[in-house]
Amino acid sequence: MAGKTVWIVDGAYLYSYGKGRPNGVDYLKLKNELEAATGEAIYESYYLNSTPDPATDAWDGFHTWLKSAPPRGPKMRVQLYKLKDLHLKCPRCENHFDRRVQKGVDVGIATLIIRLAVQGVYDRLILTAGDGDFEDAISYIKSGLHKEFWLNGAQNSLSADLQSYADHVLWLDGMVPAIDK
Repeated sequence: MAGKTVWIVDGAYLYSYGKGRPNGVDYLKLKNELEAATGEAIYESYYLNSTPDPATDAWDGFHTWLKSAPPRGPKMRVQLYKLKDLHLKCPRCENHFDRRVQKGVDVGIATLIIRLAVQGVYDRLILTAGDGDFEDAISYIKSGLHKEFWLNGAQNSLSADLQSYADHVLWLDGMVPAIDK
């Protein structure tokens, strides 16, 4: 299918994958690999994640780099959400634990997938994420709007539910070392 391609990245998912690599993942190199796989330039790219408030200088620098155009950066639109505090109690030991977790990122990704499809911004979506929670949004753009769906992720963390909708699965594992920093 010819047309415009949009790439949407779940930042926490790709960060988690990159932590398992010696130097992490280079988003510009990954974008180049995705463009080579599709045979065309990516029309728009989006990065969604949560960030601490206030963000650190390192995170601010990374997000600025993501927005930078090639050859310097991957030219992505960055949408950041706040972290929320989750208070947990261990049922066995009665200890209390606090943990910071994402708030709103998955809903933001699902909304973006549908909004851009309905607006006719893309004919093909590449989603770098592994979460099966996106299944309803993907099902709608595939069956209701007849969009092409390509899935990008790691073999050990990619939802089978999402794989079942994919026109193509682009395995991160098969792109190494081309996407390494």
